[in-house]
Amino acid sequence: MTSDDLIRATACDVVDKLNAGEVTPLQLLDALEARIAAVDGAVNALPTRCFERARRHASALMQRPLGDRGLLAGLPLPIKDLTDVEGVLSTQGSKIFKDHIPARSDLMVEHLEANGAVIYAKSNTPEFGAGANTFNELFGATRNPWDLSRSAAGSSGGAAVALATGMAWLAHGSDMGGSLRNPASFCGIVGMRPSVGRVAHTPAFKIDRTLGVQGPMARNVEDLALLLDAMSGECAADPLSLPSPADSFRSAARYGKPPRRVAYSPDLGITPVDPEVAAITRKAALRFAEAGVVVELAHPDLREAHECFQVLRAFDFAISKAELLRDCRDQLKPEVVWNIEQGLKLTVDDLTRAEAQRVAMAARTLEFFETYDLLLTPATIVSPYPIEHRYVAECDGHCFDNYVEWLAIVYAITLVCCPALSLPCGFTASGLPVGLQIVAPPRGEARLLAGALVLEEILGLRGTTPIEPRKALQPAEM
Repeated sequence: MTSDDLIRATACDVVDKLNAGEVTPLQLLDALEARIAAVDGAVNALPTRCFERARRHASALMQRPLGDRGLLAGLPLPIKDLTDVEGVLSTQGSKIFKDHIPARSDLMVEHLEANGAVIYAKSNTPEFGAGANTFNELFGATRNPWDLSRSAAGSSGGAAVALATGMAWLAHGSDMGGSLRNPASFCGIVGMRPSVGRVAHTPAFKIDRTLGVQGPMARNVEDLALLLDAMSGECAADPLSLPSPADSFRSAARYGKPPRRVAYSPDLGITPVDPEVAAITRKAALRFAEAGVVVELAHPDLREAHECFQVLRAFDFAISKAELLRDCRDQLKPEVVWNIEQGLKLTVDDLTRAEAQRVAMAARTLEFFETYDLLLTPATIVSPYPIEHRYVAECDGHCFDNYVEWLAIVYAITLVCCPALSLPCGFTASGLPVGLQIVAPPRGEARLLAGALVLEEILGLRGTTPIEPRKALQPAEM
């Protein structure tokens, strides 16, 4: 099997080859190092690499018998640069942490390595993950490989681009206001925000921070399920963590019960959406009917999402970054300064109201899922935008109040604690990818993956990545 064949293989196929002894983790690292040298200069997805550490871990893993090397069996994996990896530069995309080399990895990284992952790189992210465009003053911008003049979104933009260009088979990401789902949509790959507690991680600043979660990214649904299996599991150090289910998520994707009735909404009743994106996602959602699924226009009542998310997100910034504002204000980007200051202005009444709004929206959403198996929406309200724009300021004639508001279609789902993924569902007239957000009720990952695989097979877009980075899509490629 050639290096190019390996790069283009699915993660599930590569793991099968690892378990059969047809390829070694060291050979995979060699293939990745060559691929990164060939393409990352154009896209800047993996600015920090740790191949020496990776080869040590791979060599140690290879001392164990085949079939006893964990679920990933030695598959290499990049970690988003918001998450600590022992002995590896971990910057959070901030000049403040430009020299930070942690002595211990996050629990999630330790769990992945125990499951046979080999960490070889850190993927680029905006400063502290703030903003859905992956750029920072340490490493620069990550470019969209479908059109290098466009944004890869964020904050898991480096991870999404690594997958889209063949520099990763699977990738770790995280999501508060769409940070897994937006870059997946912009880059033509699959990214999932799991339920709260599904992936254990090291608590920081507050035990019950439930807006942000860790999650898997992949090129297709079954690969995504494989990584979710490897990431999942209970850990006493994370009190919110959930035990792994009796049946694997990969099994659920393959053999789970398909949906009977789904709802589609172009806007959740709370946001503008680009007409072309709405048309592409609606067409994709309606194709569920080819599997005998009833598709109806509907959505839960999420009218408080804007106010609620802005307050709770600002509070999260205040508790986690107020000290940085006091000590390092001149090294923070303006959007982060604004968010921290908004959080420091909050009153107990503000927080009480926001939490009550969240409880009410979550209850209405659970009632909605008594009628519908899944909810479908655009994963982003626009197609990939010019990379020099810090964020989306306007959509379909509506001007947004701040750099976060354009993300409502994903952050509303964050608030109601539902698992959700972005599935590639089509392309714009200019050849840029569009993602469909698929949402299930809380702890409904099995249902979500089964439905997503059904639609993925209908749409026939599996295998459109990896691609070579391109300046602009040529007409013959559209």
